[in-house]
Amino acid sequence: MKQLFLLFTGIILCIILPSCASRSGSGDTKTSIQELAQKPPMGWNSWNCLGIEATEDQVKAVADYMAEHLKESGWEYVVVDAGWFHPPTFTTPEWNHHPAPPQLIDEYGRLIPDPVKFPSSAGGKGFRPLADYVHSKGLKFGIHIMRGVPWNAAEENRPIKGTSFTAADIADKDNVCEWAKMMYGINTAHPGADAYYQSIIELYSSWGVDYIKADDMSRPFREGEIKALWKAAAQSGRDIVISLSPGAAPVEAAEELGAHAHLWRISNDFWDSWELLKKQFEYCRKWAPYVKPGSWPDADMLALGKLRKNGVGEWEAAFHGLSPDQVKNEYSRYSPDEQISHMNLWAIFRSPLMMGGYLPENDEFTLNLLTNKDLIRINQQSVNNREIGFTENWSVWAAEDEETDVVYVALFNLSDEPLEVSSGFGDLGITAAKEITEIWSGMQIPAEDKMVKVTLSPHASAMLKITGAREN
Repeated sequence: MKQLFLLFTGIILCIILPSCASRSGSGDTKTSIQELAQKPPMGWNSWNCLGIEATEDQVKAVADYMAEHLKESGWEYVVVDAGWFHPPTFTTPEWNHHPAPPQLIDEYGRLIPDPVKFPSSAGGKGFRPLADYVHSKGLKFGIHIMRGVPWNAAEENRPIKGTSFTAADIADKDNVCEWAKMMYGINTAHPGADAYYQSIIELYSSWGVDYIKADDMSRPFREGEIKALWKAAAQSGRDIVISLSPGAAPVEAAEELGAHAHLWRISNDFWDSWELLKKQFEYCRKWAPYVKPGSWPDADMLALGKLRKNGVGEWEAAFHGLSPDQVKNEYSRYSPDEQISHMNLWAIFRSPLMMGGYLPENDEFTLNLLTNKDLIRINQQSVNNREIGFTENWSVWAAEDEETDVVYVALFNLSDEPLEVSSGFGDLGITAAKEITEIWSGMQIPAEDKMVKVTLSPHASAMLKITGAREN
């Protein structure tokens, strides 16, 4: 009987242990990489507020804020964007101009955190202590990486872990990012290329990384390196969400992007400029047919709250016709109406929601934008999301709740004048409505002659929740 018990116990352990193996910090692993990100990821990214100068204390403060104020609403990723490997003396405004920026690498030519900005990384610990802190809050940890191999790893001929190859063997020195010069491209035909990507994923997995934003990947479309990164992540034994940047990614590569990334950028960097927000409607219209679980066209970070704490470069400041010193350490320049339009478009398009502002300095208005229950449900649980009509001056989008009889309608005034924007029940695919509520104001909207219509201020929008609109 004892032998039967031991045999039964052994069988049970053999079944359980593989699924409980080591993806520590973010829960037990029960999925393949293809099954991750079944809903648009929600979190925070350091770029728009901290640039390349984010520090450990700031990231911890963000995690504290998210755990206290946002986690209940579904926000979970804390992502350290570019520059964690640069010394603090190297600043955001000069980042794009340096031909060979200072950066830290380990013995295998892999970028590692600067210990002045991230003190807990000292002694070879990397981001493990910081990831553990984020995980202790019930959140997930992410980092930004650049495509390729560090320029100094190639110049110093650092070995690739587990091989006889070096970084110089795989480096393509003529294939450099057009806007940041810290990396050389990788010749993916070389047998050391896959080994290098496997080595960095091995390192990130040991740190407890749950999310990687890989830059200089999708514009231009770097198919070889995208596949190498995805393959390494898929073989790593850890749940790692893969995000590709920047945009605009090519629509003709939608199938490849969906097969080798969980999200990818559909536009260049997005900031708090009405010109950029209006342009985003074109990108969302183009990419809407490719939105599906596990594959999310990404409209970029939410340009809300406290932005540019550490300044920006000339390119970013130019959106406001100003110099970098004139747009430093300020709240989003979007008007309240524009901020709501920003959130409404991202929600009904089902873009990932990655907050760009510095969360510990959120004001009440920004917090309310990020915690509107209906808005988040639209982003996370709606289906059949599509634009049903548009002109130069207005846009109307619709979607359905995946579990109830609710239809959502977003009406946008894209003009610089007040405008009535409307849609007929036939265009929305409905025949009746029990109740129509605008989710931000709570106002009840009458249905006149089987039409919904609202008068909107310039750049404003309304998100309507129509109950009883379809059979559940």
